[in-house]
Amino acid sequence: MTSHATEFRDVACTVCGCVCDDLRLRVEGRRVVPLSGVCELAAPWFERIGHTQPAAAAIAGGACSLDEAVTRAAAILAQSRAPLIWGLSRSSSDGQRAAVRLADRLGACIDTSASLCHAPSIMAIQQVGESTSSLGEIKNRADLVIFWGADPAVSHPRHFERYSLEPVGEFLPGGRSDRTVVVVDVEPTATSAAADHFIHVAPDRDFEMIWALRQLLREDDPPAHEFADTNNTGATNLGAPLDVLWDLAQRMKRCHYGVVFFGLGLARRSLGHRNVEALLSLVADLNAHTRFTARRLRIPGDVTGADSVVCWQTGFPFAVNLARGYPRYGPGEYTANELLERHEVDACVLVGSEAVANLSPAAADWLRQIPTIALDYPNVAPTVEADVQFTTAIYGVHAPGTAYRMDEVPIPLRQVVDTEYPTDAEVLGAMQRAMPIDPCGPPNAIQQA
Repeated sequence: MTSHATEFRDVACTVCGCVCDDLRLRVEGRRVVPLSGVCELAAPWFERIGHTQPAAAAIAGGACSLDEAVTRAAAILAQSRAPLIWGLSRSSSDGQRAAVRLADRLGACIDTSASLCHAPSIMAIQQVGESTSSLGEIKNRADLVIFWGADPAVSHPRHFERYSLEPVGEFLPGGRSDRTVVVVDVEPTATSAAADHFIHVAPDRDFEMIWALRQLLREDDPPAHEFADTNNTGATNLGAPLDVLWDLAQRMKRCHYGVVFFGLGLARRSLGHRNVEALLSLVADLNAHTRFTARRLRIPGDVTGADSVVCWQTGFPFAVNLARGYPRYGPGEYTANELLERHEVDACVLVGSEAVANLSPAAADWLRQIPTIALDYPNVAPTVEADVQFTTAIYGVHAPGTAYRMDEVPIPLRQVVDTEYPTDAEVLGAMQRAMPIDPCGPPNAIQQA
């Protein structure tokens, strides 16, 4: 164990999808003191590390040995006929691969926390494709930045500083002064306060506004009734008047390099994946005039890695069923919330239980009634009373690993604090090894690299 204060530079943070890798930390024993590079989300998260030392394993709330907990967890899963493995957005590539291996061994459903976040965006990308880029390319080139249904000033506090508004880029030597920033949302936000232009979109009318922009790009006339001021308030049925959208369309065509960042305000509104499909199609249209890209604002630190690893191992990014010995993909059918609502799960492994707070009341109620196995970090309060609870090492603090930034760029994580806690990959691997061999079980469908 580290016995004296040690300073570490260029540490990566996995609190949000920015995965900022320029933090400076001081480690004092088991505790971490943030020195620079941390935001208002990261600071309290790091400061909680080392303040409490929960047991590495517990059964029904009582501390026990790791071997006893692994044996109990394996027994629960061996008796299960319809297990679910869910979460993964606070893990690392090794832990995510171990989760897929366990799901394959069990013939389970495996799902990521994206099913309650950007699942509509993933489905839209599968339908129409995506014109995209790295955040580094955006930093260096984008002179028009649009945020649609997103508030990164709150959800990603250093996004402005590192990627989108403020940094000096190779082709943007003036930094903020070389960029035009537009926010499209249903109401003003902290992000719109920092923008050059705010465009109001009426609730649940994003799809229609995007299609109006596509028509304006083609110099067609959008439907007149969409721009009628039916309530005599100065706002149209779409929210913004026609001249405002015309100006936005012209800005999009004239920019040297544009990017639209979109968030859950677009992906989870009304038509969901149809909204994102329309936006991605708009971006494809714009590439006939200039270089334009689209990027999702992912919230949990390694949810992008969870999608990537599950897709790499099974061929699908979330909502995967392995009960037949081969992967089947079914958003809405094999997603965690819907499985729990329909009582189609009889045991659940939570690899990071934070997402439980986003479940519907019906799903959360069923989760409380079935056996659960939860793996959580020591600085995160468990959100369920699990039958078996494991406390696991934090990747990027207690253990090395890999996290994927929101733009699918892998960021290496390194160890800065010693710990006796096992990683989730070790716990999941031990659970798999403890499972009895079932000659009638599903064949091993996934060949591990």
